[in-house]
Amino acid sequence: MVTLVLCFLLGGCDVLDRGFLSPGGPVAAATRHQFLVVCLAMLFVNGSVLFLLPLFAWHYRLSNTHSAYRPQWVFSWTLEGLIWIPPTLIVIGLSVLLWRDTHRLDPSKPLPGPAIEIEAVALDRKWLFIYQAQSVATVNRLVMPAGQPVHLSLTSATVMQSILMPRLAGQIYAMAGMRTQLNFAADAPGSIRGTNVQFNGMGFQNQKFDVESLGPRRFANWLAETEAKPNRLDPAAYETLSRRSTLPHPLAFGAVDPGPVRPHRRSNPTQCPYARA
Repeated sequence: MVTLVLCFLLGGCDVLDRGFLSPGGPVAAATRHQFLVVCLAMLFVNGSVLFLLPLFAWHYRLSNTHSAYRPQWVFSWTLEGLIWIPPTLIVIGLSVLLWRDTHRLDPSKPLPGPAIEIEAVALDRKWLFIYQAQSVATVNRLVMPAGQPVHLSLTSATVMQSILMPRLAGQIYAMAGMRTQLNFAADAPGSIRGTNVQFNGMGFQNQKFDVESLGPRRFANWLAETEAKPNRLDPAAYETLSRRSTLPHPLAFGAVDPGPVRPHRRSNPTQCPYARA
């Protein structure tokens, strides 16, 4: 009853609409399906306990003198089967399901179709996104075409951080001197929030970014508008971005200069990590 009341109270909030329970892409949808299957399997175990516990407590209550508890300890194949067979089948079923979905939802596994390549660089209190083929960049704003897979290549120019876009994909870390991969897609145009969920000092709570999925025409228009901007991501602009600060609004760069050091080989965090491999 308490659980139902809490669910009813949460019904007026938009908390559930911001996570994978309200998926915006195929990866989050598969994650939700896996979560619901596991909950259904565990409901078989928890439900029986929650049902039988109050039933036994009521049946053997102190005032019920006709049902005194006088156990007779004998071996029963029926009870042993009920105790061991259902849990064993649940464990086997969940093991097969999780093994299959762990490989199917591998973040480095590409989604079907041509993907747009984007580099994500974790900076102090901000995220830098570099579009390789288009040679543009954004800060704290990830714009993507709806219905097209996105291949995100992540690294960090500072301490370890973790990116999370719960309605699109799961959590994955960005580490200095290393690359991690994340593949996802958005089913339809819309806007969601992304964040860093790895504590990295004061201002950590403000390291969020917008994720906007646009239709093909709107994405082409956005790309043309961004390419027309005079801002250029060169070593000087990158050095400014790499300073520990929180931006009041997203930025966009109409061009990207190759940096002097590649992300997986750099040793100085102040050097540009966006050189083409």
